[in-house]
Amino acid sequence: MLPAKLTSGLPLNALRRIHDGTIYHCVYSLSNCLLKTEGGRTRDGLHSDSSVLRRVFCSQSAIRPLLKLHDTQHYGRRSFSLSAATIVNSAPAPVQPYLRLMRLDKPIGTWLLYLPCTWSIALASDPGCLPHLGMLTLFGTGALLMRGAGCTINDMWDKDFDKKVARTATRPIASGEISRMQALVFLGGQLSLALGVLLCLNYYSIALGAASLSLVVTYPLMKRITYWPQLMLGLTFNWGALLGWSAVQGSCDWSVCLPLYFSGVMWTLIYDTIYAHQDKEDDVKVGVKSTALRFQEQTKPWLSGFSVAMMSGLVAAGVNAEQTLPYFAVLSTVAIHLTHQIYTLDINKPEDCWKKFISNRNLGLLLFLGIVAGNLWKERRETLLQNEGAVR
Repeated sequence: MLPAKLTSGLPLNALRRIHDGTIYHCVYSLSNCLLKTEGGRTRDGLHSDSSVLRRVFCSQSAIRPLLKLHDTQHYGRRSFSLSAATIVNSAPAPVQPYLRLMRLDKPIGTWLLYLPCTWSIALASDPGCLPHLGMLTLFGTGALLMRGAGCTINDMWDKDFDKKVARTATRPIASGEISRMQALVFLGGQLSLALGVLLCLNYYSIALGAASLSLVVTYPLMKRITYWPQLMLGLTFNWGALLGWSAVQGSCDWSVCLPLYFSGVMWTLIYDTIYAHQDKEDDVKVGVKSTALRFQEQTKPWLSGFSVAMMSGLVAAGVNAEQTLPYFAVLSTVAIHLTHQIYTLDINKPEDCWKKFISNRNLGLLLFLGIVAGNLWKERRETLLQNEGAVR
């Protein structure tokens, strides 16, 4: 009923956009406008009840018919998409809330958790060798499970906060699709599977990995007591920079692992501060804290300082790991990426903050490729040195 009423009043240009298969974006924007205020007045001076709007407008039964229009082009052909969101929407209906609870439809968080692991694994690889594919796969599985567990814990803690924010009001626990007890059982399943992954590693790594659990559990509480929850997130999300090396080498080389871990923490402070600027108005309303609220208009100088610290740590890690020219060449590209990201950032435009935030996946992948290339270059350099020694 509601979609029919909405579309009946749309002008011709809007209906053309619907015909072209872009109704999803129109409806998404409109839902954001409708849900922006809670119990307040809309631009037309009408009272809006956000809980009612969430049930009516954001329910799957209301939106799903409109989403189907997005799948069919005006030529009558069905477009094919293999995105994470498509996979989640294609899953059985009873399963979908649990997949959304672990944010399977939004894989950027899994990438940001996984990438520091790949850096460490690649740095720990033998000279001239590619990173161990089995280890990368194992850590990828662990990152998926632990990110899901972290999101579940976060949503269990933040149920009451999430109800008051338009962007988070439709999360499964906040909307009532999943109870806290169901979420707790699901959390136990995720942690059990993650433990199975951890037990595939050596004893040193098992102990090191288990030590991170306290960070995973306590991080969601930090936004209630400090303006630096992003720092706590950095300490949590970059634990793989330590674990990856120990999994390959049997223990940590702290001269490499600590600078790498420090750089990862600085990186998290950069991208998650940018992310937090999307929610700063809602954060003030519900009473939670963030670095975005702490820095405000001084955000760019702070991010610049974090970038310098991040690059310094990466240089130190590279020197101590005896990295070669390709690695340091890629570091210059990473520095340019960070500079552009911060210089062009508009902290008052949520869509720009989101764009800059997700660009960090490419930055992390670029650094990983630089480490791999630098490691392969080591064999060539050592061969040249051996040949020179033989000639002498």
